Amino acid sequence: MTNQWIRLAVAGVLMSGSIAAQAAEVSPLDACVGASLAKHPGKIVSLASETEDGKKQFELDIKGNDERNWEAECDAGTGKINRIEQEVRPDSDEFKSKAKIRLDQAMKLALDKYPGHVVNIEYDLEDDGEISYEFIIATNSGEAIEIEVDAVTGKLAGFETVHYRIGN
Repeated sequence: MTNQWIRLAVAGVLMSGSIAAQAAEVSPLDACVGASLAKHPGKIVSLASETEDGKKQFELDIKGNDERNWEAECDAGTGKINRIEQEVRPDSDEFKSKAKIRLDQAMKLALDKYPGHVVNIEYDLEDDGEISYEFIIATNSGEAIEIEVDAVTGKLAGFETVHYRIGN
């Protein structure tokens, strides 16, 4: 009987160690949130799950303590940051001084390629210094997609399928 109690006690200790180890593991989403907020401390205002170029990713919108709006995209498998861009106001000097394509032209380019209706517009300063319009479109086929239009060249890029979005 004593051996049975000892075996049960050892099994309990081993299991509790395993449970503690599992609890200590950081999920990809947790890693994404931690890394993004380390770069731009603030409050997460939305989270999306997307696929871009066949790769799943998380997108976090952050209202920074610096009063700027940031968008971080992270690999959904690892949580590592793929890129961070700053969202600016349409009348931002940084955006207006570089833009060669007007909003209506960019929207037409996006909707000609992906018919539907625009549900959200952002003005982005990309991490490489480029500027773009970013549209979320509810397509006529029922998908939600995100597409960027380069505000200088009019080139479409960054096609993403949006699986879900929580928040703004």
